[in-house]
Amino acid sequence: MQNLSIDPILQIKREDSQYPARLNDLYDPPSKLFIQGNARLLKMPMIAIVGSRAASSGGLHNAALFAQALSRAGFLIISGLARGIDGAAHQATIGLGKGHLTLAVCGTGLDITYPREHMGLAKAISKQGLLISELPLGAGPKRFHFPKRNRLIAALAIGVVVIEAAEKSGSLITARLAAELGREVFALPGAINNPLSGGCHKLIQQGAKLACSPKDVLEELNF
Repeated sequence: MQNLSIDPILQIKREDSQYPARLNDLYDPPSKLFIQGNARLLKMPMIAIVGSRAASSGGLHNAALFAQALSRAGFLIISGLARGIDGAAHQATIGLGKGHLTLAVCGTGLDITYPREHMGLAKAISKQGLLISELPLGAGPKRFHFPKRNRLIAALAIGVVVIEAAEKSGSLITARLAAELGREVFALPGAINNPLSGGCHKLIQQGAKLACSPKDVLEELNF
């Protein structure tokens, strides 16, 4: 954990015009958000890309592939700044250059970067996107913070793409919350003996859309 940057951290209250309306679909929308970056991006259509922290090389490749294709289509790419799939999606979007934007929902206060190795990535996101958190400054990473973060990801997105996930992955929480909120849920299939595909296969059995390419997502969303 370290101090993130000297960029200003602002507050948006629920009654403010910049507060994202999609969060009001939650039964417990945050009364305020802390933000760092361009608040106007909260009005953009968002796609969440989530998955395992201990992702395979193939999973990281797919996260980058989907993030870049969906960003080129006009979506803001949203994830949770975690290791693995989250970081790959953020980084790939930033790698496309100016005009390609990503949003990280953080499980800490915005003056703290978690994981520490994503300090540079978080700084880049604040310049080419937006960091948000409902947690006050000084709030460190606690286990119970991350399900709260996941519900914000689910609510903000119009669709959630799960790249890789074990059967007890936190990404499944995000996907299930998204489905309950009426968002589209997509999951990438994998080998039947790959534990990182087990959660995706479970989601597909439960009604998630099978996605083999970004085109499958774009066609389903008519975007």
